[in-house]
Amino acid sequence: MAVHLEVPLSTTVLALRRAGCVFAEDEARLLHEAAASPAELTSLVARRAAGLPLEHLLGWAEFGGRRYTVATGVFVPRRRTEFLVAQAAALAPPGAVVVDLCCGSGALGAALAAASDIAELHACDVEPAAVRCARRNVGELGHVYEGDLFHPLPDALRGRVDVLLANVPYVPTEDVALLPAEARVHEPRVALDGGGDGLDVMRRVAAEAPDWLAPGGSLLVEASERQRDTAAGILRAAGLIPRVLVSEELYATVLTGTRGAPQSTTPQVTRPAAAPKGPAQD
Repeated sequence: MAVHLEVPLSTTVLALRRAGCVFAEDEARLLHEAAASPAELTSLVARRAAGLPLEHLLGWAEFGGRRYTVATGVFVPRRRTEFLVAQAAALAPPGAVVVDLCCGSGALGAALAAASDIAELHACDVEPAAVRCARRNVGELGHVYEGDLFHPLPDALRGRVDVLLANVPYVPTEDVALLPAEARVHEPRVALDGGGDGLDVMRRVAAEAPDWLAPGGSLLVEASERQRDTAAGILRAAGLIPRVLVSEELYATVLTGTRGAPQSTTPQVTRPAAAPKGPAQD
């Protein structure tokens, strides 16, 4: 018998509301769809009420209109980060070479591949659980490596990367304790903690990015609104041409750092940003 016939949806909604779930109705429907039996539904609801991320319970996260595999201990791609992928799609030339650093589940690189004409996709992450998910999500679209930042990438990519996605952690260390339990307890600390001012990993990426980017290629990173001036300075200090893009709808701040063509005095032409769609949702 279908779960929804034995356990009313309203019962699940009430249980989730009592647990503080803001989107109780939507979550209840998804949990009812995922459960194969009333007993399994009871377990899922109890675990969600205890604070486990909905995406970890379902085994997938929606990003850019597609579902991507996620697992326990893997960073869940945020809705706001769709803005970063939209900017990357606007910058990617035909036949682009793309690298997705700190790839987590691999959703960003896979979503960009679905939206653009990509010749090569390379993704990497330091977390083994994330790499396993990324390999499932990226599949035959590209290659996924395990290791710290640029270290596992093939040397043959140096100077050839058109789009470098780096969804680096940018939460200041002292602010990690203020994050919702869903992130703080159930997602890897390395995917959240950006060091003293939140920008330590961004500094490391920016310092090496010029060696990997093709002339005219761009690094794309996300930051908070209060960090954007400092982040732009980091990109500029690395020899990249910074640009700040903001989506008020998605509460997203994205910075691009473009490598100028060597010995060129031609002014850089910036492509217009793609307008985001959909409601703001974390």
